[in-house]
Amino acid sequence: MAEFSGWLLDLYEGPQSGVVLWFITNDAERVKLRQDFPVTFYIGGARKDLEKAGLYIRSNFPSLKISLTSRKDLYRRDPIPVLAAETQPAAVTGLVRKISKRFPELDYYDADIPVAIRYAARFDTFPLAHCRVAHEAGNLRSVKVLDSPWDADPPPPPLRALQIDLGCDPRYERPEMLTLSFEGREHRIPLRYERSSLIRFKSILAGYDPDLLLTSSGDIWLLPQLLEMSKRTGIALNLNRDPDRAVMIKKEGSYFSYGRIVYRGQQALLFGRCHIDSRNAMLWQDYDLASALEMARVTRLPIQTAARCSPGTGINMMEVITALKQDVLVPWQKTHGEEVKTAYELLRNDQGGLVYQPLEGLHQDVGMIDFISLYPSIMTYCNISPELPIPKDLGVSPLPPGLIPRTLKPLLEKRVAMKQYLLSLPPDDPQRPYYQARASSLKMLLVCCFGYMGYKAAKFGRIESHEAISALGREALLRAKEAAEDLGFTVLHLYVDGVWIKKDGCRQPDDFLPLLNEIVERTSLPIGLDCIYRWIAFLPSKRESLVTVPNRYFGCKQDGSITVRGIEIRKHDTPPYLRRVQEDLLGIFEQASNVRELEQLLPRALALVMERYQALKAGKVKAAELVVHKRMGKELDAYRVRSPAAIAARQLKDIGQPIRLGQRVPLVYTLGSPGVCAWNAHIPFDPHSVNYAYYCELLIRAAGAILQPMGVDETALNEYLLGEGVVQNVLEV
Repeated sequence: MAEFSGWLLDLYEGPQSGVVLWFITNDAERVKLRQDFPVTFYIGGARKDLEKAGLYIRSNFPSLKISLTSRKDLYRRDPIPVLAAETQPAAVTGLVRKISKRFPELDYYDADIPVAIRYAARFDTFPLAHCRVAHEAGNLRSVKVLDSPWDADPPPPPLRALQIDLGCDPRYERPEMLTLSFEGREHRIPLRYERSSLIRFKSILAGYDPDLLLTSSGDIWLLPQLLEMSKRTGIALNLNRDPDRAVMIKKEGSYFSYGRIVYRGQQALLFGRCHIDSRNAMLWQDYDLASALEMARVTRLPIQTAARCSPGTGINMMEVITALKQDVLVPWQKTHGEEVKTAYELLRNDQGGLVYQPLEGLHQDVGMIDFISLYPSIMTYCNISPELPIPKDLGVSPLPPGLIPRTLKPLLEKRVAMKQYLLSLPPDDPQRPYYQARASSLKMLLVCCFGYMGYKAAKFGRIESHEAISALGREALLRAKEAAEDLGFTVLHLYVDGVWIKKDGCRQPDDFLPLLNEIVERTSLPIGLDCIYRWIAFLPSKRESLVTVPNRYFGCKQDGSITVRGIEIRKHDTPPYLRRVQEDLLGIFEQASNVRELEQLLPRALALVMERYQALKAGKVKAAELVVHKRMGKELDAYRVRSPAAIAARQLKDIGQPIRLGQRVPLVYTLGSPGVCAWNAHIPFDPHSVNYAYYCELLIRAAGAILQPMGVDETALNEYLLGEGVVQNVLEV
């Protein structure tokens, strides 16, 4: 029997039985092993119904090993009788569907758990785990994990990554060139000549043998296109490292989340190596590869799956692992419903997070303190879990930790430790982006754990627990507010878990320590000083200028970085040209260290707006800089009013490129009817048809959001841009 140490790269179901595992050894070899890994799903119900189901299974699926046993149901006090059915991982889904169709009245458990999660629960593995492996004749005999997903600095595996860039967005124009980058080398492959292009690509893939394929639009275009080229030319191409498997294509789809339709694109998944499409990765745009790898380590999902899934799915998988380790049944479909409540109870219990209207205007030397992962801290500290009694007050529970606190505790501890480590790093430390990306992925998981508790389809969700967390969160924030006011601070704003405060003479982090200690004393929850703003502006509502909006502000921190919420720069449907106007305005104002210096920079800001306005008005801005992306909130035929998104979607459908629910429609506002034109290489576009006058209105709106706190609202800005001798009046406001 041979042994080696290495990192677990990939794990998936064997085509017939067991699982297949790929390791990167300490000697940088890539090793494929197989392992026998039978799994069990369970069927619950009345004993007589279970006996009928057992007879049916023995008659129709003789290879299944079945037995009558009992297991723990999270929502019941005593174990329940269940029928245990043991089979191979690849067979579970099909078997459960067939049996449930025959016996729909029965309950099914452990029926839809990914094989990587089952394996992680049994052997404590996770993607990129450093392991000691014993094997014989291509079969894994034993595996021992040498590190933990909760390690702050795990040993880095020698991953080989191949970056493939298209040079354009294939949704709008056809790529003509592939740029392959790895280890400081770059290869450019033209796509015009399919045979030679494919031969060259195949040679690079085989020669470098990457562990990761990092693409842009690889799911929806590149990988499917390469496979089509292979069919047309007759040149065999296997993008997988496993020669026995074909690329798995998962269909696109849409789902409803937090009040909006979300589109999930087609996925192209590989075996033996991982493919990550940056356009289809949940956190990639903000946090890059480090966050995807961190998400995979803590959720135990395969790397390419973890990169694409939502944080809610990640939290769900972590809860499932906790349940499996405790021999708790994981329901296939949730059957535990909401308790019956009166209208008064609904109104009293379901109030959400505490939000105050901020004090409008400019403020300087403002401290922003926030609870570190407030809701997860409450869930852990107060022991809130669906199987436990609902706590009434902030306090330590006398009961043993429930399933949810057990799941969250190591995640929360790692997040807090990493945040404290980041605070110790200087702003220009080269390692800072790496740790920030990892910490941010942990934050996203912790943020979603609260919402997932109230999700109607959550396997271990309970709305009453969700409501209790909100109530205790409001109580914690009120105690923080009272502590701040007792110590002489002015509270400018409260928002769910954060408090914006100021006090004469408080400009340094140490000035806020007495307050932080007092809040910890009153709440027993971790809290920290997030930052100190040199200046911050809280903005009024667009519709009602006398009313402020809780999540609409911008400010400059002491380290010179800018925080922005609720304005055009943060919105997906803002054209690039207008986004840059706001970015450049903030770039001017970030030089100011106080409110007085802000006012002194106003002439420069107005001059910049005038320059951009005149270029736009004269039609000197390219149409590509004015593309707006509108989300499709419903099916095209369901639109009663022809909105810009619906009109553009109809145009795309007419050329054979239908838009799915949740997708964003690229369009440009044009003169005349219909008023918009879908942005696509296959749709003729007249540059002279751009409605520059409307874009000028949008520019005034975007610039006005930044200048309004300095005394220049949209009306004054419009007068300034139109001229008529009002320049001096604006500067004197």
